[in-house]
Amino acid sequence: MTNVNNSAAQLDDSQATVQRLVALAIRGLLPMFDEQRKLFCYTRRKTDQGMVRDGLSPRYTMMTLMGLHRVEEAGGVSPIAVQPVLQALLANLDWVTDIGDLGVLLWMCAVVAPDRLAELEGRIELETALVRYRGAKRGVTMELAWFLTGLSNWALACPEKLARLKDLAFKTFAMLKKNRGEQGLFGHVSRSGSLNGLVRGRIGSFADQVYPVYAMTRFFQAYQEESAIQMALQCGRGLCDAQGSLGQWWWHYDSSTGRVLEGYPVFSVHQHAMGPMTLFALGEAAQCDFGPWIYRGLKWINAKNELQFDMEDDPAQLVWRCQYRPTSQVKTYLKAALIPRSSGAPYEAKKDLQVLFECRPYELGWLLYAFAPRCGNLFSGPSKRSRPFADISMPARL
Repeated sequence: MTNVNNSAAQLDDSQATVQRLVALAIRGLLPMFDEQRKLFCYTRRKTDQGMVRDGLSPRYTMMTLMGLHRVEEAGGVSPIAVQPVLQALLANLDWVTDIGDLGVLLWMCAVVAPDRLAELEGRIELETALVRYRGAKRGVTMELAWFLTGLSNWALACPEKLARLKDLAFKTFAMLKKNRGEQGLFGHVSRSGSLNGLVRGRIGSFADQVYPVYAMTRFFQAYQEESAIQMALQCGRGLCDAQGSLGQWWWHYDSSTGRVLEGYPVFSVHQHAMGPMTLFALGEAAQCDFGPWIYRGLKWINAKNELQFDMEDDPAQLVWRCQYRPTSQVKTYLKAALIPRSSGAPYEAKKDLQVLFECRPYELGWLLYAFAPRCGNLFSGPSKRSRPFADISMPARL
């Protein structure tokens, strides 16, 4: 009986956290939006003069629109009208300069406005995308994953396009899976063709893991390619096996051994958004439960972390970006690459950490994308996509 009561209390606490974070993200996106340009900023950061907004980002705008659309699907109200921003993005596509931008554009349209895909098709020269963009030619994992996600979501949103998109989707899948290491994790780029590939081909960030997992999950759902979901599961399990004792999703991994090479920074967006949205999708497609890892990672945000610092800041209306070590990231990366740790040793948290006081709009957008359908009764009205809140006491069926 005690275990049942504890599980119920954990469930209530996690649901309250999700509802609070979703509400915070909805409010926090308003000061990140440039009404005149119809774009979200690149970042919002704390300075001696207060909070300031820097830059503009079409890519972050697309990701954020998908999160706001999920809010509307769940019965909530977006604080920013989605359709005018979408229209502004589609009016001129000169900002699409790499395969990643094109992939996120297709992903966004398939989710937010599938009726616009037919119009878009005549403007993007889809057939030559993999040879036209440098990121595709270099085999950049994250960008290929975004493109595969875009193609797969397009096929799922418009089943009549399944055959039309099939060859390109399978070709992208073949390129992406070449970046997998022996343990199923992904390097940052293709290992062949460049010095950068030789150095970075075996080392991948957390983003280099979760976006391919998400892409292969959607690809499996579109084309029933069994090998894709098995690869996604292997990578997802590897990430869960490597998760820190405080629920940390670490920063860099050795794809050839599955080891964590460098843990820091630990990014809030990995904890509250990118990890959850990917593992929710994978769990649903593979009919297994990643809830324990998802909600353990979420607890890291609210002071159950190395610094015992609450990364959620309600007055600032955001979640601070990360906890990091005040050393050069390039130096850290090179050290991790050249002096790998001994096999099997668990990664241990470092001291001398600091908080980076900034937040980017995609972080809140992906939070909404992951959790808006799962925030209980936060929104009034029926939800088109609402699902039961995951039972975190359920053992993982891996």
